[in-house]
Amino acid sequence: MLYLQDTKINGAHLASGSNFRPGKPHGEGQDELRSNTPLITRWLATQDTRSAPVSSNMPALQLPFQRWFKFKEAFSPKFIVDCAASLPKPPRSCLDPFGGSGTTALTAQFLGIRPTTIEVNPFLADLIEAKLSAYDTERLQADYFEVLNLSKSLHRASTDFLKDAPPTLVQPGKDGRWIYPKDVAKRIFALREAISQVKSPQNKMLLNVVLGSTLIALSNVIVNGKGRKYRRGWETRQKTAADVELTFRGSFFEVYSDICHYAGRALRDYTLIRGDSRTAIDLVDKIDFAVFSPPYPNSFDYTDIYNLELWMLGYLKSKPDNTRLRSATLRSHVQIGREFSDDSLESKVLARTYRQLCRVRDDLWNPHIPEMICAYFADMKTILTKLKTKLNKNGKAFLAVGNSKYAGVMVDTKSILQEVALANGYKKATGRPIRSMRSSAQQGGGHELSETLVTLS
Repeated sequence: MLYLQDTKINGAHLASGSNFRPGKPHGEGQDELRSNTPLITRWLATQDTRSAPVSSNMPALQLPFQRWFKFKEAFSPKFIVDCAASLPKPPRSCLDPFGGSGTTALTAQFLGIRPTTIEVNPFLADLIEAKLSAYDTERLQADYFEVLNLSKSLHRASTDFLKDAPPTLVQPGKDGRWIYPKDVAKRIFALREAISQVKSPQNKMLLNVVLGSTLIALSNVIVNGKGRKYRRGWETRQKTAADVELTFRGSFFEVYSDICHYAGRALRDYTLIRGDSRTAIDLVDKIDFAVFSPPYPNSFDYTDIYNLELWMLGYLKSKPDNTRLRSATLRSHVQIGREFSDDSLESKVLARTYRQLCRVRDDLWNPHIPEMICAYFADMKTILTKLKTKLNKNGKAFLAVGNSKYAGVMVDTKSILQEVALANGYKKATGRPIRSMRSSAQQGGGHELSETLVTLS
């Protein structure tokens, strides 16, 4: 049985979980890491690590737990395994300040390493906690069937839930476009209402995540690149209310199957902090290593891509809710008005890049991009400086980072972060390339943006 304790401190929501089964002492080296957690071999057996770089999640999207929600920005679980195995002695604790879909925390549980993770997006935080939790499978199954039965008698209009949401969400939409047909939205909201009446907070959260995992498949859009676009021929390929239940049933079957097959992990303890990583990291205990991929300075608001889950599931209820969430993310985008000025350019590479961006300001799609870039690295300085105080002796931080490009000016994220880290207490900062990424169409679309593993100690 899972024990949950929730606390709210300095604006961050802290959740810890345990099934009172502490991790076993570690042996030496990668083989011992794996032998302590025999399930990890079976868990990763279907992952093709030869077809993509270790940071890429593409070969792992169909792995148990990873398949619960297609999180494009995630990296492969093997990335976590390799980082843990590279340490001088087997670690007992780790941190991911940008939890995402929970790859770091989940892999750590399989390895017998106690994870701490921070996530500001409330839907993704629920996704992480749903993966990390232990369940009474009989009660979960009973709650699932009760939700299906109860939802059939519930009929809620979209206006009951989406008073301040984007007008394109539900038919008739706006300008002849909508994301959900009216009958589909009604069925989704009936399931949402039925889930809200589940007595077990744990099962309620999981079933809400299951419903969230269906929302793209039931919509008229697909996730593409930095956002969404309408499916080809969507006008004549509308989903129906019947599709909602079929998709929900299929998603629950996958989730329930994974829970049953992978219950015996090496460790069940975890800490999940819901909040802005720039301040929430203050709540973190000492850790042996950190593994994460922060948002890239690519002027993309990462909350945009999860608008469907956030609005349709009720995490956002008003425009101020949306603004507060976007403001709690790193200053990596200019889509909302924020203070971007920051003159603490502790990196020569950053100072040079800022001057270059200022010279092409008139060619930029937004004139605030030069200042946004500086503000982004100021935020990363805050995180790296605080992280340094959380690392145990000989602890390391592993960052998967990517470059950006604006009007022909390259933002060398790796070199800037290395300089910032060395100026703020780290003794060593190395980097090695992982893969190349395609630039935007405006920048030619070629594979010229590198992704790098930065290691700090």
